[in-house]
Amino acid sequence: MTSAAERAGYLPPQARVRARGGLTARALGLLAAVAVLVAVTAVSIAVGAKPIPLGTVWDALLSHGASTEDVRIVFDLRIPRTLIGLVAGIALGLAGALMQALTRNPLADPGILGINAGAAVAVVLAIRILGVASLTGYIWFAFAGAAGAFLVVYLLGTRGHAGASPERLALAGAAVGAALLAVTNAVALLDTTTFDRYRLWTVGSLAGRDLTVFWGVLPFILAGALLAVGLGPSLNVIALGEDTARGLGANLNRTRVLCAVAVTALCGAATAAVGPIAFVGLAVPHIARTLVGPDQRWLLPYSLVLAPILLLVADVIGRVIARPGELEASLVAAFLGAPIFLAVVLHRRIVPL
Repeated sequence: MTSAAERAGYLPPQARVRARGGLTARALGLLAAVAVLVAVTAVSIAVGAKPIPLGTVWDALLSHGASTEDVRIVFDLRIPRTLIGLVAGIALGLAGALMQALTRNPLADPGILGINAGAAVAVVLAIRILGVASLTGYIWFAFAGAAGAFLVVYLLGTRGHAGASPERLALAGAAVGAALLAVTNAVALLDTTTFDRYRLWTVGSLAGRDLTVFWGVLPFILAGALLAVGLGPSLNVIALGEDTARGLGANLNRTRVLCAVAVTALCGAATAAVGPIAFVGLAVPHIARTLVGPDQRWLLPYSLVLAPILLLVADVIGRVIARPGELEASLVAAFLGAPIFLAVVLHRRIVPL
C-alpha cells in the first residue's frame, strides 16, 4: 500500500527507484483505460436502438453531405449523445473523487454539497414559473441552481471561527439538499404539467440532447477538469492530516475552496446536461482506488477516464436491450456499477482515503 508520504510526493532517495516500477504500471494502466474509452466511444457511435451496419456507419462518417436516414441518425443522434456522455462522465468521475477527498468520506458523491438538489429546484421552478419546456432551456437554470446551492452551503459551512471543515460542509450540504428537495417535490407534485416535464429531465439520460448542450457545458467541464487534476498534490498533502499539512506549508482553506469550485463547475454542468446521475460519481473513484491506491495524482486521471467508460457502456446497453425503445443511462449505470462496487467492498479492496 502506498504510504502517506509517497501519496504527497515526498519520497526519500532510496524509495525513488522502488517507485519507478509502480509509476510505469500506473502509466500503462492509464493508457489501457484510454484505449478502452476510445473503443467504447466508437461502439457508442456504431450501435444504437436501430441496427445500422458498420459499413454504413463508416460511409456516413465519410459522406456527411448525404441526407439519408442513417446519416441523420449517426450525426444528429449518436454523435451528440456520445460527446455529451464523454464530457458528463468525465465531470461526474472527477467530481466524485474530489468530493470523497474533500470530505474524507468514502460514501460521498457530488450530491453531498446539495449541488444536484440546487439544479433540480432551479429546473422545476423554471418549468413552473417561466414555462421552460426544452432541454436546452433547462441547462442554464440547472447550472445557476447548482452554483447557488453551493454558495449557500459554503457560507453556512464556513460560519464561525472554525472555518470550513469536511464535516461542516457535509452537514450544511445535507441540510440544504433536504430543504431544496422538499421544495422541488412540492412544486412538481402540485402541477401535472410541471411534473411531466420535470420527470423527463430528472431521470438522467443522454437521449434527446444535441450539440448545443455539448458546447454549452464544455467550457465549464474543461475548466473544472483542469482545476481538479491540478489539485491532486494539494489533496495528497491534506490527506496527511491538517497539522502536518500546515507544517508543510499547505493552504487548507484555499485548497478546499478551489476543490469546491471545481466540484460545482463539474457537477453543475453535468447535471444541467444529462440530469442527475448519482451512482457514477460514487462508484468510479472506488474502482480507481483499487487500481492505483489513494494517490490523488493518479486517482483523478483514472477517474476521469473510467467514468465516461461506465456511462457510455450503460447508454449503449440501454439502447440495445429495450429495442425499439431504450432504458435511461442512469438506470443501467446503477445496475452495472452496483455489482462492481459490492465486489470491491466484499473483497475489502477499498483503499483508505
